[in-house]
Amino acid sequence: MNSPSSTPWPAERAARIRMVALDVDGVLTDGGIYLDDQGVESKRFYVRDGLGIRLLLQAGLRVGLLTARQSPAVTRRAQELSLSFVHQGLKDKWGCLQDELAKAQWDPVHCLYMGDDWVDLPVLQRVGLAAAPGDADPEVRRQVHWVARAGGGQGAVRELAEELLRSQNRWGTLLETFQGGRAIPQEEQEKR
Repeated sequence: MNSPSSTPWPAERAARIRMVALDVDGVLTDGGIYLDDQGVESKRFYVRDGLGIRLLLQAGLRVGLLTARQSPAVTRRAQELSLSFVHQGLKDKWGCLQDELAKAQWDPVHCLYMGDDWVDLPVLQRVGLAAAPGDADPEVRRQVHWVARAGGGQGAVRELAEELLRSQNRWGTLLETFQGGRAIPQEEQEKR
């Protein structure tokens, strides 16, 4: 489900962002958890969100995942994207993110976090730029700085990446790199 419109992009907050942290279920996925008859879990990831993450990384930002669940599918996707950090099975996402910020010697104002449900509120309330997919819980949408038009697992992360990179004046350079054939994302390599 997509939201009819996103909120205005908070450019001043975005100018300070150096790290992007993402929830998984409901942000990088549609929130569905698929279990086969053996109890093996699988998830559906949107390829364009993956390219958005690669663009953020190529622009020099640190990008990572914080999730309360533990899943081999998340581990594999994180490896494919060469993420800066991945933390699963978390009870305290904010404490974990504080550790990542301390390692980088950055303050919370330098971090953007995208989450979709109540468990994300402790992080969303403390970072420099709080974001949510268009189909996030209504209470979460009310408390963040920016809401994507797209839903979780349907392009919300790509939309976020484009907004952030454009506002930091990095979009044009990245586009030129791709148009010149100097960067081929993993997803395109897999198609060949």
